[in-house]
Amino acid sequence: MVAVVSALVPVFMLIALGLILRRTLVTVDAQWIGLEQTTYYVLFPALLIVTLARADLDAVPVLDVGAALMLATLTISGLCIALAPLLRARFDIGGPAFTSVFQGATRFQTYIALGVVGTLYGNLGLTLASVATVAMVPILNVMSVAVMTHYAAPERLPLRQVLMMIARNPLIWACGVGIAISLTHAPIPAPVFQFGDALGKASLAVGLLVTGAGLRPHDLVRPNPAAATAVVLKLVAMPAVAGALALWFRLSGSDLAVVVCCAAVPTSPSAYVLARQMGGDAPLLAQIITIQTVLAAVTMPLALAMVR
Repeated sequence: MVAVVSALVPVFMLIALGLILRRTLVTVDAQWIGLEQTTYYVLFPALLIVTLARADLDAVPVLDVGAALMLATLTISGLCIALAPLLRARFDIGGPAFTSVFQGATRFQTYIALGVVGTLYGNLGLTLASVATVAMVPILNVMSVAVMTHYAAPERLPLRQVLMMIARNPLIWACGVGIAISLTHAPIPAPVFQFGDALGKASLAVGLLVTGAGLRPHDLVRPNPAAATAVVLKLVAMPAVAGALALWFRLSGSDLAVVVCCAAVPTSPSAYVLARQMGGDAPLLAQIITIQTVLAAVTMPLALAMVR
């Protein structure tokens, strides 16, 4: 438990620093948007490419880790869809609000996941978490767009447009490039790896600062039933289901812990952008992200301590 808390403390300190900087030193929205775009399109893809390119994928349970997380995501997604009529009847949670519950319950904050597992398990943890990104990012993009289109968007997006949104995701491309280099053993000059290392090392710190800058502390006051539902599904149900599936796949040790960590992180801030673009309840999703990020400081150590 002490080791887990020690690994989480610097992660949440960076998030808290981002929150402070947003309100004191760096107060212009455009500056944070620039940092977010630089991290998303340059720094974080560099980390994924270098990590996967250097990894010995034969030495880690790539398929089992990916399958456990993918099945956990599909399970919680199915549960959300099944709960939709009940949420509407009992709490008057309509279509746009439901899409925020769905995204809040299923998507994951990659920066926090990699920050924690990198501290706990080094390159092995980063490799497994990168595998989780490969497994979860494409399917979560597809499902989120599909749910937004069905429950919130004024008109359905053409399939071609949905596929283009997924194809333009830089994280998917980065994972593909890194895996291709690893499998083909392509000769990459040392300066290129050093360049990628420098970008990758900056990605987690900057990404966590941006996460903190996006939090809205006033949303912590009196959460509504929709936000509470998303918090329980993401921080409790998702890691429990992922952990059970990982055990079913006979994962243990660091492999099991990485699966649970990736499942236990709060939802991704990029979900807010999608909600704003496609007619979802963006303010509700901002509340969900804020509450989950704060509570994850407590729930993640408990989840990781149990599997360790």
